Amino acid sequence: MGEYILEIKNLTKDFPGVRALDNVSLKIKQGEIHSLVGENGAGKSTLMSVISGVYPKGDYEGKVFFKEKETHYHSVKDSEKEGLAIIHQELALSPYLSIYENIFLGHMQTKFGIINWNYYIKESNKYLDQVGLYEPPETLVSKLGVGKQQLVEIARALSKKVDLLILDEPTSSLNDDESEKLLNLILDFKKQGITCVMISHKLNEVLKVADTVTVLRDGKSIASYDVKKEKLTEEQIIRDMVGRDLTHRFPDRKSRPGDTIMEVRNWSVYHPDYHAIKVVDNASFCLKKGEILAFCGPMGAGRTELMMSIFGGSYGYRSEGELYINGKAAYLASSRAAMNNGLGYISEDRKGLGLILIQDIKTNISYSSLGQISRMGVVNNEQEILLAEKFRKDLNIRTPSINQITRNLSGGNQQKVVVSRSLAADPEIFIVDEPTRGIDVGAKTEIYNILNDLAAAGKSIIMVSSELPEALGMADRIYVMNEGKIKGVLKHEEATQEKIMHLALVG
Repeated sequence: MGEYILEIKNLTKDFPGVRALDNVSLKIKQGEIHSLVGENGAGKSTLMSVISGVYPKGDYEGKVFFKEKETHYHSVKDSEKEGLAIIHQELALSPYLSIYENIFLGHMQTKFGIINWNYYIKESNKYLDQVGLYEPPETLVSKLGVGKQQLVEIARALSKKVDLLILDEPTSSLNDDESEKLLNLILDFKKQGITCVMISHKLNEVLKVADTVTVLRDGKSIASYDVKKEKLTEEQIIRDMVGRDLTHRFPDRKSRPGDTIMEVRNWSVYHPDYHAIKVVDNASFCLKKGEILAFCGPMGAGRTELMMSIFGGSYGYRSEGELYINGKAAYLASSRAAMNNGLGYISEDRKGLGLILIQDIKTNISYSSLGQISRMGVVNNEQEILLAEKFRKDLNIRTPSINQITRNLSGGNQQKVVVSRSLAADPEIFIVDEPTRGIDVGAKTEIYNILNDLAAAGKSIIMVSSELPEALGMADRIYVMNEGKIKGVLKHEEATQEKIMHLALVG
């Protein structure tokens, strides 16, 4: 095999109304860690989908060479047979099957039509050891956390004798510890001779593990860098990604929080399946008018469960405690009741809970405010178009038309559609859960500006965030949670990453 395991020449890929890839050329060396970075919509995931056979030969222009042979893949199975595997940002596991069944799903061998289950249980341990997952192979995937599910995906790829492993945003849903373990695993793969391509928006992680970084912008390959030789910095990457210097990642704001608008007292939430287990234990906090309030803590701390339970009991077997809005006791028995009381919620899972991907942008935006644009149950199409066009312009949703199917948008633009839908209902209190997960630095800055403008207009915001710099850069106060309990609260001027971690772990 030559120096390069993968070579792409003059690749162009079009979608209706959009050129996703424009004459892209790229070379990836055998045994290296090659990172692909760029804003949402830059073409990163599309490029990897072309390479791996998600988009078959004939669906794009240009040539792809793998192991010095031009590829003619018609499906992902074709690329897997040659030792190329891709792990998408949205994990593709079956939650109702065991770990070992997921690992070998689709490539189990049979004898006289019978599967030797014991063989595959034993064989799965080899790959689980390789990725550092020490769970019984018979464990259902639904019982695992996101970090462990990610390892099952990687074990499945390894079971197919992979030579080139593509990981699309592998740490976007992981906490710091899980991310560190996964990055070390990628470094171990390099020692084993496995070539890795990592798509990521976390530039600190990119610079930690990558040998080469390629920047895409607007579907074009802008530059490739040898990380160590050229002493690559985050600032240089960002400049190439957005086409300009991005000096202020967080907007300047002069916070003037007013009176308390919402108060939660002694709030407990019970697990939806195991009714005796408290997921949130006796939490109390208050939110002021015009304030951005952040909730931080490790994965599984109970932050999302707390917010979902407040928003009309969207999580849990039951909740108990007191909720006050504008000084009055509130009983929010449903999401609709929460919205009627001035609450809006933006889920961390934009594709599963935030959007209807097969619908167009216009329909997704208008769903939360149909009562405002309809009469006697009939939607006024003209008002719906005006509403959608307003938010497309105000939030800079990059799309040729509001009739574009939402699943065809980049992650950052999908997130703007989710935000638009919540804004259309005009709530006084916004609960935003991981508002910038899986989007690039440019789109993050736009989301931060939106939240900042809302707070300046007197809206109150609760922001759940796993990114400590984000919480420190945006919040007036930070509540720290762990193990279902609020461990403490810090004001903006006194908060540091060290203090937040100390509160989370020690209290």
